[in-house]
Amino acid sequence: MIALDAVTKTYPGGTQALRGVSLTVEPGELVAIVGPSGSGKSSMLNLIGTLDRPTSGRVQIDGFAVADLDDRGLSALRGSRIGFVFQHFHLSAGVSALDNVADGLLYRAGGHRATSRAARRERAAVALDRVGLGHRTGHRPHQLSGGEKQRVAIARAVVGDPPLLLADEPTGALDTAAGAGVVDVLCELNASGTTVVVITHDRDLAASFPRRVWMRDGVAEADERGAAPTTGSGS
Repeated sequence: MIALDAVTKTYPGGTQALRGVSLTVEPGELVAIVGPSGSGKSSMLNLIGTLDRPTSGRVQIDGFAVADLDDRGLSALRGSRIGFVFQHFHLSAGVSALDNVADGLLYRAGGHRATSRAARRERAAVALDRVGLGHRTGHRPHQLSGGEKQRVAIARAVVGDPPLLLADEPTGALDTAAGAGVVDVLCELNASGTTVVVITHDRDLAASFPRRVWMRDGVAEADERGAAPTTGSGS
């Protein structure tokens, strides 16, 4: 699903965010990319999500080489194969949960603009049910808790059935209980076949994932699989 080969990213002014990172994520994996601020994890997310291009190296997403695609091709790849969830929910105020999710289909590739509003809302209702909010479809963002808002954002990200879901600090704005609920939703989506990659600085959250890629100073310094150690994790 994801293949990075000796990827570097240098920004104007000479800041080197990634230094020769190689990473492979197979379809159906659940992976945490974890590290402190400035470690390069957000730059990696932008490259995996095709929001940015590497300075050098090769990025391949679901069999497509990013270097071979123009901007229109990258937009189509994002629209059809990648869902995004961010720390802050980016929901439209004054719009119901159902329509916040349904409107996500307008930005997907594959002709959803031509799909009727009723059909989009029907798919949105299914997506909200998947994240446990089938009973909150008519509620607007100000009527939802933080955890519920993030679930709406997740439903919007997966309403088009992308095979890859990228979540950037999805629990960062939530309390512990709400964050745990969001992680449960991500795990359930993964169990249904979605490849899920979570970017986080939270070591405890990372420890709950079956695979953890530890970033520091633009380098993937460790790649752990299986149960996290009970002490000294992330060293």
